[in-house]
Amino acid sequence: MNDLPSPSSEESLLSREERVIQIKNLIDTLRVAEEVANKGYLITSAELADLMDINASAVTSRGDHWSWRNWVVSRVRREGNQILWQLERVD
Repeated sequence: MNDLPSPSSEESLLSREERVIQIKNLIDTLRVAEEVANKGYLITSAELADLMDINASAVTSRGDHWSWRNWVVSRVRREGNQILWQLERVD
């Protein structure tokens, strides 16, 4: 019996070069998140959703305090119709 996870159908269709490009894009995303956290920048729900590559409503439905990869995401305040979020690195 094979204990290795089978690749998703999307992954199996990608060439090695395309998978490497995806990893490089992921690293770029993580670097942006790291800079946002280190500088103490506040970002909107839409910006956070873009960073995470999810729908903005998925960001707000997660609550006020949750984890994403190496960061804790906290709802800080509302400015007008925008919710502002802060990232804090956890190791």
